[in-house]
Amino acid sequence: MPRRDIVGKVVSNKMDKTIVVTVDERKPHKKYGKILTKTVRFKAHDENNECLIGDVVMIEESRPYSKDKRWKLVKVLEKSQEIIEEAQA
Repeated sequence: MPRRDIVGKVVSNKMDKTIVVTVDERKPHKKYGKILTKTVRFKAHDENNECLIGDVVMIEESRPYSKDKRWKLVKVLEKSQEIIEEAQA
């Protein structure tokens, strides 16, 4: 069975080797058709602690690492703007 891949934004990296990634799901309401946004949070394993808040990352479904952690970091797609601005200054 193929593993699911999800692209989301890092909102927390305060835990050791763990990041919290949020994914926005936009769906129309069944009856009224209004577009609703649902935010889902996933805890993912970050082996090297390389992610920072604001990074856009790809995570993949994996074996359970802990009670809540069922995802692992595949790659960082986009670094946060704060780090890029500090490097240029």
